[in-house]
Amino acid sequence: MECTVKWLDGMSFIAETGTGHLVAMDGAPDAGGRDLAPRPMELLLAGAGGCTAFDVVLILKRGRHDVRGCSVRLQADRAESDPKVFTRIRFVYTITGRNLKRETVERAVHLSAEKYCSASIMLGKTAEMVHEVELVEAD
Repeated sequence: MECTVKWLDGMSFIAETGTGHLVAMDGAPDAGGRDLAPRPMELLLAGAGGCTAFDVVLILKRGRHDVRGCSVRLQADRAESDPKVFTRIRFVYTITGRNLKRETVERAVHLSAEKYCSASIMLGKTAEMVHEVELVEAD
């Protein structure tokens, strides 16, 4: 896997992934940025959310469960001083489906958190990880 990040101007950067996709990043105004794109740490958090959501949906689909929606809300706390690593990340999964059992969904979340989601497992080296599940019955 590879990625190239290029400085544009101010504190704006563009990343080109190894698969050819572009991602813009910018800094906060108090750091010289213009607030035109997400901060790099926001993208890191979003990547962890995408990684675990992917896992949970795949695990439920492979188990032939009737999953219809999945969202993950992440809330992160950071260290006060540099390096300002994540110290606590709360993942709140909202899973929509028909006749889903809480134990089944919680098992999928657990498998993602402990075995499959490389991004959140790496972040778990510095951050306390908290996982919560909300189930919504589909019409």
